[in-house]
Amino acid sequence: MRLIILLICFLFGTQLNAQHPAEDWYHTDPDESGMHGVSAHKLYNTLLKGKNSQTVIVAIIDSGVDHLHEDLKDVMWVNEDEIPDNGIDDDKNGYVDDIHGWNFIGGPGGKNINKDTYEATRVYGKYKYRYENAVESQLNKEQKKEYAVYLRAKEDVEANIESAKKQLANIDNEEKTIMDAVKSVEDALGDKEMTVANIDSIDATDNTGLVTGKRIMSRVLSREEGMESFDDIYGLIKESFDGGRKRTQDRLDYAYNTEFKPRKDIIGDNYEDSYEKGYGNNDSKGPDSFHGTHVAGIVAATRNNDIGMDGIADNVKIMSIRAVPDGDERDKDVANAIIYAVDNGASVVNMSFGKGFGSDKKAVDDAIAYAQKNDVLLIHAAGNSAQNNDIDFNFPNDKYEKARGFLFWKKKKMKNWIEVGALSHNVEENSIARFSNYGKENVDIFAPGQEIYATTPENGYAYLQGTSMASPVVAGVAAILRSYFPTLKANQVKDILMNSSIKTDMEVVVPGKNGEKMKFSELSVSGGMVNALKAVELAMKTKGKKKIKKKKNNSKA
Repeated sequence: MRLIILLICFLFGTQLNAQHPAEDWYHTDPDESGMHGVSAHKLYNTLLKGKNSQTVIVAIIDSGVDHLHEDLKDVMWVNEDEIPDNGIDDDKNGYVDDIHGWNFIGGPGGKNINKDTYEATRVYGKYKYRYENAVESQLNKEQKKEYAVYLRAKEDVEANIESAKKQLANIDNEEKTIMDAVKSVEDALGDKEMTVANIDSIDATDNTGLVTGKRIMSRVLSREEGMESFDDIYGLIKESFDGGRKRTQDRLDYAYNTEFKPRKDIIGDNYEDSYEKGYGNNDSKGPDSFHGTHVAGIVAATRNNDIGMDGIADNVKIMSIRAVPDGDERDKDVANAIIYAVDNGASVVNMSFGKGFGSDKKAVDDAIAYAQKNDVLLIHAAGNSAQNNDIDFNFPNDKYEKARGFLFWKKKKMKNWIEVGALSHNVEENSIARFSNYGKENVDIFAPGQEIYATTPENGYAYLQGTSMASPVVAGVAAILRSYFPTLKANQVKDILMNSSIKTDMEVVVPGKNGEKMKFSELSVSGGMVNALKAVELAMKTKGKKKIKKKKNNSKA
């Protein structure tokens, strides 16, 4: 995919910045590095140096985690009450052989869902037969609410199908343009050797296609090894465009296809029963753990082992709960994943996923309420649509669908929920990542989320970006507080993270607003950026409200 972007940038004259920030930039101190780091390095070298901590479990609800990764294998949660691979639920928790976690999108015999539809597609398919020919004036109040959701889903699906079809056509046109440009270089070169020097010597005056071809050839030869002939160049270009073409076609075949229904044959659960337990399998890695492995590394990759990179938290065990396919997560699976995390000892849960529709919010709300009752903190990514979450839909979220408690007329917000937007490594007006969602009421805090270097499967490492990366940064800081200050309750940890965040009223570019600027303080509830050093400083002054039992062999110097 990167080659496609590279070639298109050359084709249309745009610039591609290949320079990444330092791999550990998000660990740095803002005053020292001039970037929006969280001061993790400074924290460990000062306030936490020589301090004891308790091991805490952080659950990663995601696509799966590579538990054999060189930088994660020593920090993976192990269910010590379960005997591996004996086919027995030894600990009687309802899940057989759940050693590192559980897979709620798997089925008997190790089968797995990889691709799935988007929630908009499911909603559209569910209501289409009912409302396709409906007359709104003839509907009752409840039906009108469903009809409005149906229309929104219909618009979303149809627009994205049309967009994907146009993108396929564009890919074909772009591939032909680039192939023709390279062919013009081959023709101009004749019998001369295919070298950068010989290509640069070609006279391309008044020949736009040849100019483009020269630029492409020079860059590809300087960046790609093993390019010995034009056939190699053509093959590389075709391979790259075929990859982009397949990803786009997959959106049509799977993501927006109302007839694609993989769940019944693979999982075999009663999907209509949101409170069903015990389905799935123990493959907590799954067929594609790229996203989840990256998220896990940000939280807790082994620190100071001279391998790869360091996680934010230093005394954590990662519990992998697979519930997010290549497509949208399902509310039933999310609810069960949260409950599993709570029941098996997690004190922090990271959720780097989200969608514009929610089909069973009550089940998720019940699970979040269960987490709150059991003092578990939930961290959630705000989304990458450059939208205002105070206006646009984003699920799951921290507002109960139905009022709870004594104030039955008032909807309540969850006290154990933190919604995270993404910062870039840039400062001043470009502080917020251009893709990040925001919201004065519905996004709590910002954290580094652009060009984040972390673990990927099979002992790999990569830079990724998204609020998916910002959320585990906050989860890592939260884990530090729960580890070094175990008497703090979940809501206290949230308050500390919010109140200790670095505040600023500087004018910043608002994502998706064509250069419009607002005060940074107006784009989230806290108006600030998470900072581990300041969070610990405040935690040291805060009296914990949680009574804890002493455990053996759970401290770390």
